[in-house]
Amino acid sequence: MATTPARRPVSSPRELPRIGDRVSFLYLERCVVHREDNAITATDESGVRYIPSATIGVLLLGPGTRVTHQAMSVLGESGAGVVWVGEQGVRYYAGGRALTRSAGLVEAQATAWANRRHRLDVAREMYRLRFPDADPAGMTRRELLGGEGTRVKEVYRAEAARTGVRWVRRTYDPGDFAAGDAPNQAVTAAAQCLYGVAHSVVVALGCSPSLGFVHSGHERSFVLDVADLYKVEFGIPAAFDAAAEGAEDVAGRTRRALRERIRAGRLLERVVADVRGLLAPYRQTGRGEADGPEGPDGPDGPDVPEEDVVLLHDDYDSLLPGGRNHGAGAVR
Repeated sequence: MATTPARRPVSSPRELPRIGDRVSFLYLERCVVHREDNAITATDESGVRYIPSATIGVLLLGPGTRVTHQAMSVLGESGAGVVWVGEQGVRYYAGGRALTRSAGLVEAQATAWANRRHRLDVAREMYRLRFPDADPAGMTRRELLGGEGTRVKEVYRAEAARTGVRWVRRTYDPGDFAAGDAPNQAVTAAAQCLYGVAHSVVVALGCSPSLGFVHSGHERSFVLDVADLYKVEFGIPAAFDAAAEGAEDVAGRTRRALRERIRAGRLLERVVADVRGLLAPYRQTGRGEADGPEGPDGPDGPDVPEEDVVLLHDDYDSLLPGGRNHGAGAVR
């Protein structure tokens, strides 16, 4: 008997750790990534390491890495983001599948994005999250961008003074990572790690990576929006701490320093709560009523509903059950 295409077993998502409880990211290089049972393995000249795939937010695959189809299958089923990174870890190529079965958040995201006033309201709220002492109410987009640029420059100067690192200005050549000095390489490495973490959470929650409220026109505009929320608090300090230790392996030290800051600051939980909080005002239930952030799918509720639910739009701005015939004789 044929089964419903793409339908997942009901029990599997419930067995997965919530995205906020996962390890933020894991970086591997020069190894073969394979699958054994429901774990992935990383094999290199020193032996085999076993990694529980369902506990990873995002897996960063560096140079010299080979990954099998079986490994990608279990990573996809567990909702982990997978990133192939180039030399020095400055490229992002792929993301995992959503952990949620509900389209509630992506519909709320699309609702907010499609309205120019709401899109600006979300951008202002993002600015408030980045800089809690600011009041962005009434600020235009140019004012938001100008204020962000000024504040980030001040953070660079403050971190340089704190760590004793010589800082000239932010420069980044996408085609030549090594062209930057040590602090710029560290800032770039930290940013790419935050992009990976943000992408994994955005995808795991079922949101669209491309519908941004500050950034636009890129397939990961919303990912860039979300990652920027935490650069000042997490990324830039970790980068300057690493740069203060010297130029050798500055990207690797930055990743390790940032990973520790992410763990100590419980960043994944914050990202989940912040994304849901930003989109909560635009979320609708099947009856057109607002579903606040503390609702059944809110930060304190489950990440996924008990079962797959497919609904149909009708002419009365409500929803009909899917999987049945709504031909002649059906009510409404």
